[in-house]
Amino acid sequence: MERRGLCRTHATEKNMTDTTAAALRPGKTASLADLAMIALFCLIWSSAFAAAKFALPYAPPLLLLASRFIVAGLLLLGLARAAGRLRPPDAATLGKLAILGGLNSALYLGLSFSGMQTVSSAFTAVLISANPLLTALLAAPLLGERMTPLKLGGLLLGMLGVAIVLRSRLAGGTEDWHGTLLVLAGLLSLVAGTVLFKAWKPGGDLWTGTAIQSLSAGILLLPVALLLEDPMSVRLTPSLVGGWLYLVGPVSIGAYLLWFRLLQTKTATEASSLHFLMPPLGLLFGWLVFCEPVSLVDMLGIVPIAIGIAMVTRG
Repeated sequence: MERRGLCRTHATEKNMTDTTAAALRPGKTASLADLAMIALFCLIWSSAFAAAKFALPYAPPLLLLASRFIVAGLLLLGLARAAGRLRPPDAATLGKLAILGGLNSALYLGLSFSGMQTVSSAFTAVLISANPLLTALLAAPLLGERMTPLKLGGLLLGMLGVAIVLRSRLAGGTEDWHGTLLVLAGLLSLVAGTVLFKAWKPGGDLWTGTAIQSLSAGILLLPVALLLEDPMSVRLTPSLVGGWLYLVGPVSIGAYLLWFRLLQTKTATEASSLHFLMPPLGLLFGWLVFCEPVSLVDMLGIVPIAIGIAMVTRG
């Protein structure tokens, strides 16, 4: 059984690598560094929901997030200073970074984590994968990004795959509607943050900017968390500590640095199209870590998602 699971894992990672290679060929061959950056981002980003599932039973979601963002922001500031990269932004840029931190982190994950108390981590990853279509629909009129028929067809095909998985899970009564709506609200916040990042193009050092966004998110969430949640309900278990450390380091520092770097070097549509890779990876992590069921319909939904990615990246 372990060997079969390991083979499936290797096959999934191979498919993801092939897909991400295609995702970087909008007319030119990607460098190995680009491929490595995208593969690492996708793996860390999609595993974050599973890591959160480890911690959420032992800590309220908003307190978990607030502490995570504040510590990650302080660590990033320390790293930036130690590396000689600390560049305090001007007041206008600081305000923009604070708003982006609220959208890309505080609202997006605050709502998503709250929803994940009643829906599975795999299902959450599937919902968030609607990001590419919504971002592309806004990026065309607001950012002037070119929308070709092939790219639009790929986005719609990817969303068809997401809809297949959604229908399978909601119709089967395995997911909660209230939690689903919270995750969808978080998705809209991430889309808004992605488009605004491209529109504003905040300058300065990437490490410093990411640190400010993380700190802003933590500061925004902390009073809300203290008002709505009970700090005494936190239970320091190995699952909480391990999940929290993973969310602080690889996710809040590593994945967010990679995400904002991708947004700096690619269009909003190209960067967000990587989120179509999250459903298969989210389903994989949910199955491997929590034994969350993956039905045949779920697997069928991944097929149009994979085809849609190829169409978007070649459009």
